[in-house]
Amino acid sequence: MNGHAASRHSLSYEEKMGLLEERTISDVESEGTAVDVESHLAFNKPRGPGYSSFVAVPWEYLRSAPWRVLLVRVSIFLIPSFLQGRHAREQICPAKLSPTAYLDGMRGLAALFVFFCHYFYQAFTIDEGWGCGETNYHILKLPFLRLWYQGPPAVCVFFVISGYALSYRPMKLIRNRSFSDFSTTMSSLVFRRGIRLYLPTAISTFIIICLLRMGAYEWTRDFANDRTYMKNIVEPHPPRMDDAYAQYGDWAIHMYNFVHVFGWNKFGGSTTYDVHLWTIPVEFRCSLYLFLVIIGTARLLTKLRFLVVGGIMWFVYRHSRWELFLFYCGMLLAEWDHVRGAHVSPLTLPQDEKQPQPSRPLLKRMFWMLVSLLGLYLMCQPDSRGEITPGWKYLSSIIPAWWQEERYRYWQSTGAVVFVFAVGYSKGWQRFFNTAVVQYFGKISYAIYLMHGPAMHTVGYYWEKWAYSMTGVEGYWYNAGFVLGACFCIPVVIWWADVFWRAVDIPTVKFAKWLEQRCIAKD
Repeated sequence: MNGHAASRHSLSYEEKMGLLEERTISDVESEGTAVDVESHLAFNKPRGPGYSSFVAVPWEYLRSAPWRVLLVRVSIFLIPSFLQGRHAREQICPAKLSPTAYLDGMRGLAALFVFFCHYFYQAFTIDEGWGCGETNYHILKLPFLRLWYQGPPAVCVFFVISGYALSYRPMKLIRNRSFSDFSTTMSSLVFRRGIRLYLPTAISTFIIICLLRMGAYEWTRDFANDRTYMKNIVEPHPPRMDDAYAQYGDWAIHMYNFVHVFGWNKFGGSTTYDVHLWTIPVEFRCSLYLFLVIIGTARLLTKLRFLVVGGIMWFVYRHSRWELFLFYCGMLLAEWDHVRGAHVSPLTLPQDEKQPQPSRPLLKRMFWMLVSLLGLYLMCQPDSRGEITPGWKYLSSIIPAWWQEERYRYWQSTGAVVFVFAVGYSKGWQRFFNTAVVQYFGKISYAIYLMHGPAMHTVGYYWEKWAYSMTGVEGYWYNAGFVLGACFCIPVVIWWADVFWRAVDIPTVKFAKWLEQRCIAKD
């Protein structure tokens, strides 16, 4: 054992807990999101025998390689990471998880549910709740069961977690009165936030342009606009221009307009090349407003900071700015977790370092489970006609009259805050979100969000068309064809997201950090 390893081994239990906290939570929020740093930390873990770091750092192995070797390595790289051996899987779900890793898992499932929403709403009416009208009596429209394909509540969860993730590190430094480090952290967050959000989206939309020029979207253009198959929502299928230069120029204009921070119009800044990306400008704008509030309240007493932020939340709530409200709720939840010492010790430690934890009273566990279920129920608010939906008539009637725009966001936003808050107290929920499969979706969550559009509109629609040709579209055979198509489309989306995560998402995080180090003035 070398001296460095020996010194690490000799650390006390308390020192090791502090070291893990500094290596996870602190770095997590300096990157902007929890999943970013978990990806970054994978590069610094010791490699075991037979480990192929090509899975984690692809570009290092693409330099100066003979074309046959390069072809083999690219082929291996295209294999999903969870099929590439034990060491690759360990990078996906390491043995030691950060105390806030459960938020990554929660975000991963939310991203998956957004994809399911965009896949389902093309074929079925999913915005109405159970019992609304004469035809909405399918069991999957019942509360709780509808959450796994209802996209808007998942977006609300995104925004709460983003507010939490961006605030956690600054709040810790504020409470420790470490204002020098706080200044550095906020500068880093502001500098890297735009790169983190917009560079992957620029690459994903450029991939769409390349697919358009290759004719991949033409394979499914007729299918994408055929009401025989798209019985509910027809998503825009990006047009292919006659001239390639005009296409690339149009893409550049779309990307310029995509950085939309000066207006509040609905879906402002969104691009027709991938209509699902409308939340990215919203994320960026809300992040900037959040940073402004964090800096403005940094030197206030804790009680005054809660009071001021509460007043700001009331102001944005009164103006129906649900997205800002959710970001600020995430900020308050982050500081509250500091106040109560929620993440003092890591969730996972080696067996010989674990200390007995007092079991929580059954009554408290049941209480927080009921609160979480309340949050989930409120997230089930139907996107339309809630005022005539059983179980939602009264709740819809008490939505304030001045909340006119996107009324369906009212209880969905409330439910997202309640659920994230309750999960912070529920070890059962945290264990669920920390399972390997859920953590995997947390790792590729941003990639799922960026890739499910192009994957669906090209390969996904191709398989759907084939499935409907096998089953037909009459009566329940339409449902059978939809399910058969999903058996191919869903794995394709996950595969594309896995590759994009390793090829683009992880290098983007590293690039933002590298660029910052090259640009900042040294002390």
